[in-house]
Amino acid sequence: MSQRPLDIGWLRIFEAAGRLGSLTRAAHELGLTQPAVTYQIKRVEEQLGVSLLRRSQGGSRLTDAGEILFQAVQSSVESIDKAARDTRRTSKVPAVRIFTDFGFAAFWLMPRVTDFRRLHPEAEVHIVASQGLEDALERDTDAAMLFGAREDFPDTARLLIPECVVPVCTPGFLERFGPFDSPADFAAAPLLHLETTGKSRWLTWATWLAAHGVTRPPAQGDLGLNTYGFVIQAALAEQGVALGWRGLVDPHLDQGSLVAVGPDVTRNDRGYWLVPSTTANPTASPTTSVLLDWLMNET
Repeated sequence: MSQRPLDIGWLRIFEAAGRLGSLTRAAHELGLTQPAVTYQIKRVEEQLGVSLLRRSQGGSRLTDAGEILFQAVQSSVESIDKAARDTRRTSKVPAVRIFTDFGFAAFWLMPRVTDFRRLHPEAEVHIVASQGLEDALERDTDAAMLFGAREDFPDTARLLIPECVVPVCTPGFLERFGPFDSPADFAAAPLLHLETTGKSRWLTWATWLAAHGVTRPPAQGDLGLNTYGFVIQAALAEQGVALGWRGLVDPHLDQGSLVAVGPDVTRNDRGYWLVPSTTANPTASPTTSVLLDWLMNET
């Protein structure tokens, strides 16, 4: 049996599972997925070397060992929540400010910040989004999540998601305009373009097609949009085929509202990077490093 101290991040998850008698209801209450709750419980069971929950079709019941741990955990969670409320009344904790672009904020960052705040209800997080990223590293933020190549950022930057792009559309659009058996077949389909100022940091339809030996300039019937959120909304509205960034469109692919209709193109030297602030902030929230490490683990 491992003698290492247990990571305390699982406390609230186990308390909810034991109190509600259901991993599914615990996941719903915490705003997490049921597999994420199951994974955390299994990790604790492996560290302790005992079963904590007896799973059945009707839910989950605490084992004898689980009941012992639950009594201590429930008391601890209640004490922690009370201490957090008391601390909040006596001291205003500075907010963590993170800068990124609109698409990444909506599709990747916001859902994960929501999960983080359910586990750390005392945390205050501000997301600052903009399509103009030229002065991102100079902004008054604690960190930035930016798209680019390794050489675009300081040595302290950490890669969150490497660039991996796949064409996506709705099942209905595929039925009308498909099949797309080869990259050349996209030449006859309406394509959705992400329009940017200056040289694009992201993969474009021109570069995706060129990677497969296809040349195809923008054509009548194509649609250009200036934010990635608009591009995906247009794809969902069956206006064309979009380039889907893995990590951003995964929920739509999992739900079946979008389907992958071509091969991936991956550029491991490019992607979204977590870039800490380049200037020391004496009023930075102590939550900053906890949140940034948690986000890195989410990838």
